[in-house]
Amino acid sequence: MPELIKLYIRQVIAGFGLSAVFVAMLLWFDVANLWHLVTHSSGGIVAVVMLWVFNGIVFAGVQFGISIMRLAEKEPPAGGKRDMVRAPAPVPVLAETKKDVLGRQG
Repeated sequence: MPELIKLYIRQVIAGFGLSAVFVAMLLWFDVANLWHLVTHSSGGIVAVVMLWVFNGIVFAGVQFGISIMRLAEKEPPAGGKRDMVRAPAPVPVLAETKKDVLGRQG
């Protein structure tokens, strides 16, 4: 299996693990009375599973993004042009006054 796929699978597992901890903390600390809502409704388990899955998708994506960005080279790439870049020079532009414009029309 390619290394990138292994990396992705590891990060997805880590993301869903973080999601499980996050949802457990939401329920444990009873944020927004969530524990009561989950335990006293018929769809409470479905809501917890959906919360875990959707947060797992987000956390897995963040984990994978961070791990991919950390794979970048430590040194800047060598090569490329090293030409001098000239600074832009101002160019004079003649502006017509209202009097000049009216004088030419009449």
